[in-house]
Amino acid sequence: MSVWAILAAAGRGDRLGLDRPKAFAPLNDRPLIAESLERLDASEWIEGIVVAAPPEWEEPCILVAEEVAAGKVAATVTGGESRGESVRAALAEVPEGAAVIVVHDAARPLVTDEMIERVLTGLEDGWDGAVPGIPLADTVKRVDGETVTETLDRTGLVAVQTPQALQSHRIALRSWRRVAGASASFRATGGW
Repeated sequence: MSVWAILAAAGRGDRLGLDRPKAFAPLNDRPLIAESLERLDASEWIEGIVVAAPPEWEEPCILVAEEVAAGKVAATVTGGESRGESVRAALAEVPEGAAVIVVHDAARPLVTDEMIERVLTGLEDGWDGAVPGIPLADTVKRVDGETVTETLDRTGLVAVQTPQALQSHRIALRSWRRVAGASASFRATGGW
């Protein structure tokens, strides 16, 4: 099975207050993106990688990929204003023969091969898409302005993360044209 990864790295990271995009925030004396690139490149599941880079940061992304010897990086594209636009731009560089697209956020650098395997196993079970979900431990409140109106029951709620896997290039293209987030994409194509 041909599995390609899209590394979504175009986020500005405004909340971090840095003078650079989030993917280039420092982590152990190197850019954050380096860790995700190394881990995706080392994965036995991933055949190729397309990076969606922040505008005007395409060349630094290529240089980081070269520095960490991420030989599976096939292309770097300019990301868009939203995650959906960035993924759509990267999808254009994924070969038509790819059976599965795995979308991963550079802001989550600690992806493991086991996590990639788990989302791919979900696809083998017949689902169109799979995402890792972690049960919520925090209390969640609904607010109206500055007023708390309700405490939500956490039963059945999960925090969705990446990597997120989609079955087939055709489904991925159709999904990403309609919705911005991968999770919504899975639901829009009949997953879950």
